[in-house]
Formats: sequence, C-alpha cells, structure tokens
Amino acid sequence: MLWDTHMHTYFSSDSEADIHGMVKAAMDAGLSGICFTDHMDIDYPCDKPQTFFFDLPEYYQKMTEIQAEYKDIFPIRIGMELGLQEHLKDRLPGVTDAYPLDFVIGSSHLVHGFDPYYPEYFQGKEEDCAYREYFESILENLAVFDCFDVYGHIDYIVRYGPNQNQFYSYGKFADVIDEILRTLIQKGKGIEINTAGFKYGLGHPHPTEQILKRYKELGGEIITVGADAHRAEHVAFMFGKVPEILKAAGFQYYTVFRQREAEFYPL
Repeated sequence: MLWDTHMHTYFSSDSEADIHGMVKAAMDAGLSGICFTDHMDIDYPCDKPQTFFFDLPEYYQKMTEIQAEYKDIFPIRIGMELGLQEHLKDRLPGVTDAYPLDFVIGSSHLVHGFDPYYPEYFQGKEEDCAYREYFESILENLAVFDCFDVYGHIDYIVRYGPNQNQFYSYGKFADVIDEILRTLIQKGKGIEINTAGFKYGLGHPHPTEQILKRYKELGGEIITVGADAHRAEHVAFMFGKVPEILKAAGFQYYTVFRQREAEFYPL
C-alpha cells in the first residue's frame, strides 16, 4: 500500500500518458496515493526551447481539477521534477514558489549542459570519469539550491553509460556519494528509491541498495518511493521489492510530502 510519488504525464515532453489513465493504473495497483511530478527542465540544451518545460499555470489548474474529481476516491498530490543546473540558482526558487505544490524532486538530468541520455556525453571520456563528473555536478547543485524536497535518482547516469552498471559500484565513488548524502541530510533533504533502474535492466533501483543503506547509516530519514513512470503500465513498477529493500537498508518508514512537508508512513 505504497504511494508512487514520481510519475509523468503528457505535460512532460517525453511522455504521452493520459492523466486519468495514470490514476486508474495506480488504483488498480492498490496504491494508497500518488503525486504527479512532470518535468520542468529550464534551459535544456535543445533547438526546441520548450523541451522538458510545461506551462505551470495550466499544469496546476489541470492537476487541481483532477484532485477535485478524485477527492473522495483516491488521494492525488501535485508536484514537479525540477531539473537543477547551477547557473539557474537565482531563477528556480521562483518557479517552485509560484504555486502551492506538494512536492518537488530535484534532479540532475544535465551535466554542465550535456545530457548523459545521449551517447555524445560519453565520447572521449572514460566511463568512470564521466560518472564522477556527474556526481560532482550534484554537489555543485547542492551548494546553491534549497528549493527541492528530495534528490531524484542519484545514480541516474548509469542507465545510459556505455556499460551501464557492469563496472559501476558505490565503492568506486564512495567519497563523492557520501558527501552528497551528508549534504542532503544537513540540508534536511531526502532521497528517493526509484524503481526505474529495474525497468532499464540494471537489476537495482536508483540509487543502489548500498547507497540507500549508506544514507540511513549517515542519519538520513526522508525516503520517497517512485517508479518514474512515463506510461500507465509502469506505474508502481516493481514496487513489490520496495519494502524489502528499504527494510534491509534500515528504514521502517517511507515518506510522502504534502504542502512541502514530510509525512512518514510505516512500511
């Protein structure tokens, strides 16, 4: 009876998902509730400036209508997945403050202006060096941003690496990952367990089980759950594994946000 608090609809340019279809999928999966978190990546390096950018007033109005429609049937909350880039430090807080959102995922989709989704990012780089640059860019973002609640899919980059996670491990990057986790905890921010790693054939969530455990060892308590679904059939993807993974990492609770405040639910 988990909440899925990372999902995308047609408001995200990489999704065509119908909102009602996502709600139905969540109800069919027996979830306790959901939060929509469509992509807001300002200044995405593309010839189409609206890529990963939605009309916030239209989005908020539509989502509040959906909330009202399902008010007595199924809990729905409104959020966004905010793409963090260091040079946007003065702009993004105004975006998240413009409307009374429930939840903001801060994510790194870009590394110094380049998206690891595209193979070009890895050209001329050793895979480990490319991964380290990604993690170090997270630290750069954390130095200037507070306008989010959890950091999304911390090892997102391994989805797209030349060898994915074949040669990747927490241990290789423990120094920088531990610094990320310590900084998040110090700031009162959380992380998510993102089950899309299973969808991408990694055999692990984002971040890996070792990182989830390390976050808890360092004193982290805020952990949200999301499938990163862009289609209805991926809502709650592999959620059957989540309680076991989180309990093995030391968690007894998971987190859902309402009006940017953390609520804790037993696993």
